[in-house]
Amino acid sequence: MNIKITGTGSYIPNTVEKNENFHQHEFLNSDGSTIEHANEVIVEKFKAITGIDERRYAKGHLTSSDLGFFAAEKAIADANIDPETIDYIIVAHNFGDVKTNTIQSDLLPCLASRVKHSLRIKNPKCVAYDILFGCPGWIEGVIQAQAFIKAGMAKRCLVIGSETLSRVVDKHDRDSMIYSDGAGATIIEAVNEEGGILTHETASFTYDEAYYLYFGNSNKQELCRDTRYIKMHGRKIYEFALNNVPNAMKTCLDNSGFSIDDVKKIFIHQANEKMDEAIIKRFYRLYKTNAPEHIMPMSINKLGNSSVATVPTLFDLVKNNKLKNHSLSKGDVIIFASVGAGMHINAIVYKY
Repeated sequence: MNIKITGTGSYIPNTVEKNENFHQHEFLNSDGSTIEHANEVIVEKFKAITGIDERRYAKGHLTSSDLGFFAAEKAIADANIDPETIDYIIVAHNFGDVKTNTIQSDLLPCLASRVKHSLRIKNPKCVAYDILFGCPGWIEGVIQAQAFIKAGMAKRCLVIGSETLSRVVDKHDRDSMIYSDGAGATIIEAVNEEGGILTHETASFTYDEAYYLYFGNSNKQELCRDTRYIKMHGRKIYEFALNNVPNAMKTCLDNSGFSIDDVKKIFIHQANEKMDEAIIKRFYRLYKTNAPEHIMPMSINKLGNSSVATVPTLFDLVKNNKLKNHSLSKGDVIIFASVGAGMHINAIVYKY
């Protein structure tokens, strides 16, 4: 028996927020001072660094659990299974359900329970819980699902990554342009087929790095100081990712028994185009070779950074031939990898 992804689904919101829509924003430095450059220059520099042209925002009446439910429906249909046979529903997110124009996260009940309710699953032995693991949450959820199955505690799991980051950003912070909304879902189960999850690697760096991403005040000093927004130390995160993610990927690949030449695709968290490119370049440098063309699918230019949703959404797009120059064939060795708040990193080597 091997543990495989047998179904995928994603929900990409319809509302497109283009870079030029930020030209009228009031961007400020963290101390509240005015940025000397015009917004057009700020946005142009942002595009050069992140690769983002546009991002997607969820419609106002939808929450993160709604997006997760939509993606889950597609994954269940793709796997052609009865939802009543799902043993675990694991939902990765960061901020729960944040309703439009509110400042409070709603986590009661957990998002997994909400998704299970929306799926109308009656089976009480279908256990639903959330995982808070930063951007690597979906990959960690897959690792947990595999553990449940290997331990004989489950045969089939639904793992979802969903987020509405557009509702927790400080509009006066340039970093707000990075974030977006979306959801990706996968069915993980034991099957009598070749391939599946081969190896995995996870690490949490908290001694100095725990607060590289954090909740903080708006850059606009006169706004309510009790309201918090997602904030990050971008340069520290960049350096941390380059120093640690390639090593985790290498450990994972070496433990799989496959070589660097066997790898066909790398699905990496869509955090920042330049950072992701640098991670892949450094990963291949560990093997004293160069990354081949089209090894790394990218969706950040059109979809932005939707945190836990980026990797499963990207995988679903490639699997369904919806991303130019990228496809998968049976037997392909691929790598999933992510880095995010905590600071956590993880990776999976998978045979498609």
